[in-house]
Amino acid sequence: MARYLLALLALPLIAQQNQTPAPKAPDETPVVRKHEITIKGRALKYTTTTGLMPIRNAEGTTEAHIFYMAYTLDGGTEPAKRRLMFSFNGGPGSSSVWLHLGALGPKRAKMLDDGALPPAPYQLVTNEETWLDETDLVFIDPVGTGYSRAVKPDLLAKFASRNGDIESVGEFIRLYLTREKRWLSPLFLVGESYGTTRAAGLAGHLIDKGIAFNGIALVSTILNFQTARFTDGNDLPYPLILPTYTATAHYHKRLPAQQQRRPLRELLKEVERWALGPYSEALAKGDQLEPAARKAVVDKLAAYTGLDPKLIDQGELRISLPYFNRALLRDQNRLVGRLDSRLTGPGPRNLAATFEFDPSMSAIRPPYTAAFNHYVRAELGYESDVEYHILGGGFPRWNQNAEGQYVNVSDALRAAFARNPHMKLYLGAGYYDMATPYFAAYYTLDHMGLAAEVKANIRIHEYEAGHMYYIHLPALAATKRDMVEFLRWAAP
Repeated sequence: MARYLLALLALPLIAQQNQTPAPKAPDETPVVRKHEITIKGRALKYTTTTGLMPIRNAEGTTEAHIFYMAYTLDGGTEPAKRRLMFSFNGGPGSSSVWLHLGALGPKRAKMLDDGALPPAPYQLVTNEETWLDETDLVFIDPVGTGYSRAVKPDLLAKFASRNGDIESVGEFIRLYLTREKRWLSPLFLVGESYGTTRAAGLAGHLIDKGIAFNGIALVSTILNFQTARFTDGNDLPYPLILPTYTATAHYHKRLPAQQQRRPLRELLKEVERWALGPYSEALAKGDQLEPAARKAVVDKLAAYTGLDPKLIDQGELRISLPYFNRALLRDQNRLVGRLDSRLTGPGPRNLAATFEFDPSMSAIRPPYTAAFNHYVRAELGYESDVEYHILGGGFPRWNQNAEGQYVNVSDALRAAFARNPHMKLYLGAGYYDMATPYFAAYYTLDHMGLAAEVKANIRIHEYEAGHMYYIHLPALAATKRDMVEFLRWAAP
């Protein structure tokens, strides 16, 4: 009996010992480091500030922490008057690592010169084309990406949504401007992929809170998702991705000889006109399309894509992205990349399969993952055992807040232009980007109802590379030149 009573008395202690300890509150004290690099013979001294920003609700309760890495140039212009750019990537579910260690930051993950996968071990090198000499930089990881986390699991859904994402990143920007006394700085946003969706939404959201941007840079743009979703009853993506198919086939030398000899941009202009004209009209006619007209469309599509006319005809004149990626080099059993169709990989073993993996994603993920995990600790001085979510893994489901319709933030961008007529827009696009086709972005701009004076505030730049066009060294240098001109134009 005594032994039994002792066991009963010990139960609370045992239960207490077996309980999972409450999670430790994140340390919100940022890590500050001084650095110096030399680019093109010029020494750049700068300060990095790395840490977590608390995101609170209206009652003042912290609901999440957003991880950020800020770069400010030392000396020279007074900080309050120096340009300041906020940067993020897409996904949704992607950290800011791609723009950070690919184009903007003072260090970059080394790839092969054409953007292909290098052999391990991977390297981090000085970025001769960093934007830091022109603007201070703040890299933001939205909640659920990088080291950014909701305080409680049941709060994650609030941030894993288009509206919650925009509101929380907007609150981060407000807090950063306040804490760092940067309200009078010329302000810029740069987003890539879904980050362009976020940037457009933020521009419309923050202008009503008194935060206006001198300029927005959109890298590989998608504002209206109807332009890129191959769903039943939606014919819009087929003509809008066609010029990208042509560029890809031209790169891999799969076009008929007459088309293959032509300069790429000249050929693409022709394809763009035909895509919005006869091709779109043919798709709209459906079964009303006469046999002779149908054959003419099939022949044109074969000439512009390098695909078998019979297969195009069997596909009802509609070439989906997974099908094209598999079909173009099927005789070699090679896949072309979705993010960068210049890059290829082995085709699936199953002959019926159209897609197994994206060779262009496989090329970038290992080098960037290794480079960042070394860099954040060794150079930025930020220590954490928490997994850094490079791309995905931070939340199970994303709420588009667009039930029954396609996401379309082009009106938010139009509203920002309407309220801030001085804002400038940079739009960068890669010919070989199949994730956010360049012609789809142009189509969206042309359907926003922008006045002529607003369109004069937009500059478009094209690059002979893919979605992350800056991983191609010639495009990296061209991007820096174009961005210097843009920043000096938007905030002299």
